[in-house]
Formats: sequence, C-alpha cells, structure tokens
Amino acid sequence: MKKSEVPQDKSNLESASFKELCYAVDENGEYTTAQSTGWTPKTIALDNAIEDINERVEEAKKRVINNQTSPIEYYMELHKMDLGILASYVGLWKWRVKCHFKPKIFKRLSQKTLQKYANVFEISIAQLKNIEHAN
Repeated sequence: MKKSEVPQDKSNLESASFKELCYAVDENGEYTTAQSTGWTPKTIALDNAIEDINERVEEAKKRVINNQTSPIEYYMELHKMDLGILASYVGLWKWRVKCHFKPKIFKRLSQKTLQKYANVFEISIAQLKNIEHAN
C-alpha cells in the first residue's frame, strides 16, 4: 500500500497515544515505514481477544472464590500468561504449577514457593493468598 493509504482508523492504539509501525511504499516506489493509529479489522480482532482474556480472568476469579482453584491460576490469567510461561518464570515443571492450582496443595506451599509466585506477579504473598486485593 502507498504511504498515503496507511489506515488511520480509531483504535485502542490511538487512545493510548501509541502508533503502530507499518511498511508502505513512498512516492518513489521504495519501501519505507509509516505510522498508523489503527485499522478497523485489526481493532475488532484485538478487542475480541481482550474481551476473551477478561472473561477468563473473571471465570478464574469465580473458581478461586468457590474453592475450585488456587489464586495462582487467577493471577496467571490476570497477567496474560499460560501454564508454560508461568512455569518457566517460577522455575518449576508445568505439572507442578498445575498441582499448585489445587486449593489443598496451594495452602501447603512453602513461603519460598509462594514468594516465587509473588515475585513473578509483582505482588506480596498476602495479596497472592487473597484475591480480594487484586485489580
């Protein structure tokens, strides 16, 4: 696309004062970069993805409140992580992190293990144990 045709639609990027870097063709037919505030189809896809993430966070919060999972799963969803990413950040196997999702096991975790999770989520152990103080 030509540099003058780079989309400038309203998007989340525009409201946050960010611009996306795109490649376009200038008046000499050479590739160059151009900034875009957004493109409607991409904005719709991004909004849908964010909505899905927010739903997963709320579902995880309900499971914690109903004692079906531990706060670790809630904070993992809140921080847009998956099991593999969280496991790598805390330095544990995925199966061990998944075990820590079980409320009975979570309650028996050592301070050292809880601190690893708290460090990854950038919260205190008290906040990790009580999601009422979460965002």
